[in-house]
Amino acid sequence: MATVDDLKFAEFGDSANLLPVPGDDTTVTIEDPGQKPPASRGLPRGAGREEDEELLGNSDSDKTELLAGQKKSSPFWTFEYYQTFFDVDTYQVFDRIKGSMLPIPGRNFVRLYIRSNPDLYGPFWICATLVFAIAISGNFSNFLIHLGDKTFHYVPEFRKVSIAATAIYAYAWLVPLGLWGFLLWRNSKVMSIVSYSFLEIVCVYGYSLFVYIPTAILWIIPQKAVRWVLVMVALGLSGSVLVMTFWPAVRDDNRRVAVATIVTIVLLHTLLSVGCLAYFFDAPELDYAPTLSPAPPLKQATTMVKAI
Repeated sequence: MATVDDLKFAEFGDSANLLPVPGDDTTVTIEDPGQKPPASRGLPRGAGREEDEELLGNSDSDKTELLAGQKKSSPFWTFEYYQTFFDVDTYQVFDRIKGSMLPIPGRNFVRLYIRSNPDLYGPFWICATLVFAIAISGNFSNFLIHLGDKTFHYVPEFRKVSIAATAIYAYAWLVPLGLWGFLLWRNSKVMSIVSYSFLEIVCVYGYSLFVYIPTAILWIIPQKAVRWVLVMVALGLSGSVLVMTFWPAVRDDNRRVAVATIVTIVLLHTLLSVGCLAYFFDAPELDYAPTLSPAPPLKQATTMVKAI
């Protein structure tokens, strides 16, 4: 027979823990709204590490989009495949042009302007404009040099357009291609270096050439000192964009390899600018055939022979 003590109520903790949970059933736990979720364990991530991961292409947003299948590329033979390379608005192009002419020390041009939406629209038209600016300015400069010379007959040199186009487009495409292959090769050797896509490298080189468009127009001034000052200013601005962009990609590599890579980039850029100035603008003043005096008439020469 039960006693009085057996009929007393006892306090239990969580009653849910006392009930058996069948294997096929689903349990729902209601938490206290004021209770904070446990903090995730792990080391704090600094801003520098996030920038490195963004440059390396390891951002979580890219992984999510790839896993979700949102980044779907069309076949290369379709128009939609090439349309994506020109999907850029005017404000983005202006920002990238401004960033290439006014580089910010310590800021990466790719991460700041290009990484979100690399394009070929800006590089293509910048190179085309530069080709015609150099060719037209070179012809006009040659005309001004010989202005007032009665023995000079001006003939437009249309071959300068094809020569300028070959030099500019070869530099804007072949040099990025070689640099991209080199970075891929070094990335297989040193896994911590920053990697860029080929399209991003083409963007950097294309936008870095914009400063030479106003420079080529000012090269019309027939003063060699002024021209060399202009080319040094343009070389300093565009070269600094290349150095600040590609130095983070090679600084973790071997010291000699990193320095040699940056020196090669600067030397090729200097060769292009100085070569254009020397070939299209600093040609010798007397680059035409001298005018010969006309020969005496045949009758006058015959009379002179009979007189002798």
